[in-house]
Amino acid sequence: MDAGAVTFPRRQTRQIHVGDVAVGGGAPISIQSMTTTKTADVEGTLQQIYALAAAGCDIVRCTCNEMAAAEGLAHIVPRSPVPIIADIHHQYRMALAALEAGVQGLRLNPGNIRKPDHIKAVASEAKDRGVPIRIGVNGGSLDPELYERFGGRVTPEAMVESAMQELAYFGEVGFDLVKISVKASNVPLMVEAYRQLADATDVPLHLGVTEAGPLPEGYIKATAGIATLLAEGIGDTIRYSLTADPIEEAKAGRVLLESLGLRERTGTDLIACPSCGRAEIDVIKVAEDARAALSDRDLPLQVAVMGCVVNGPGEARDADIGIAAGRHRGHLFVKGVNVAVVPEDEMVPVLVEWAEYVAEHGTEAALARVDLEKARREAEKDRAALLAEQGDDANAAEQRVELMHKKYD
Repeated sequence: MDAGAVTFPRRQTRQIHVGDVAVGGGAPISIQSMTTTKTADVEGTLQQIYALAAAGCDIVRCTCNEMAAAEGLAHIVPRSPVPIIADIHHQYRMALAALEAGVQGLRLNPGNIRKPDHIKAVASEAKDRGVPIRIGVNGGSLDPELYERFGGRVTPEAMVESAMQELAYFGEVGFDLVKISVKASNVPLMVEAYRQLADATDVPLHLGVTEAGPLPEGYIKATAGIATLLAEGIGDTIRYSLTADPIEEAKAGRVLLESLGLRERTGTDLIACPSCGRAEIDVIKVAEDARAALSDRDLPLQVAVMGCVVNGPGEARDADIGIAAGRHRGHLFVKGVNVAVVPEDEMVPVLVEWAEYVAEHGTEAALARVDLEKARREAEKDRAALLAEQGDDANAAEQRVELMHKKYD
C-alpha cells in the first residue's frame, strides 16, 4: 500500500445517493458544509454555495425554517453546482415543502420532530421521490424522554437509541435511503457514540463534532473526533462545524482527507520544519510567504520549506519540490535532488516558479532543466560551511562519552 495512504479497512455500508454524489458503499468520503446566509436570499446563498464548491465541498446544507426559505430553495436547487440538503427543525411541514422545492436530501433532528406520524409522513414522501434523509442526532437536542431515561445526561447509548428509534419509524413505511449522524461537542462522547452506532447498523455515517467552536480550537476538536473515527474505518461523509466562514469548513475537510490518503491531493500541501538553532532564515515568515504565494494556484504538489541545508533536503526528500536555507541563500530541490541555489530574497518567487513547472511538466522534465552536478557542488559548499561553523564535534561528544564512563561504568 502507498505509504501516504491509510492502512485500515473502511467499514462496509450500504450506499445511497445525494443527487449525483454517492455516499457509503465504498464511495469516496464526501465533504459537507452549511450556508450561513438566509435561504430566502437566493443570490447571496448561491454565491456562498459556489464558493463552497470551489473550496472542495461536495454537498451543501441550507436551513429551511420558514416558507420563505422553502421558496428560496425552489430557486436555488436548479442553479446549484452541488446537491442541496434542507435542514429541518421542529416543523415537519417544512420538510415536505423542501421536498416540493426539489432538494436532493433532508436532515431531520429526531430530538426536535418527535411525533411518529410526522416522521413517517416525511419518510413516505421522501420515499416516493427517492430523496435520502439524514437522521441528525445532536447531543444538545436529545429527546427529553431519552435524556431522563439515561440518568439526566447525554450518553452514547442514548444518542444511538435515538437514531435507531428514528430508523425504525422509517422502516415502518419501507424507507431505507438513510444516513445517520450522532454529533456532540464533547469529543470522547461523539467518538464512542459513532463506534456504538457503527456496530449497530450498516447505514452510512456522517461524521462531525457539533459546535466545535472558533479557530484554531475548532479545527483541533473537530479533527480529533473525525480523524479518530476515519482512522478506524468509520465514516462516509464529514463536516467541520466551525464558528467561522464555511469556506474554512470545506478547506479543513479537504486537507484532512488528503492528509489521511483518503482523497487525491487537489491543492498544495505545504510542509515546513518547526525551525531550530541551525536555521539560517526566519522559517515561519518564509513558510507564510510561500503559502500566500501558492494559495490561489491549487497545484497538486507537496512543497517543503526547510530552515537549513544540513538535514532539510533529506528530511523533505519525498516532497515534490522544496527549498532549504543556507548562508543567506536558498537551495532548491526536486524530490530531494538539488537543482539550484538562489539568493535569499528570491527564494519564494523561484520556489513558486519551479512548483508551477513541476505541476505542468513533471519531475523528470524539471530535473532535466539543470546541471545537477553543478547544483550539487554549490549545495555542498553551504553544507560544509555550516558544519565547519559548528565544528566537527559541536556537542563535545567525546568529552561527554568519557564523562559517562567515569560516572556510570
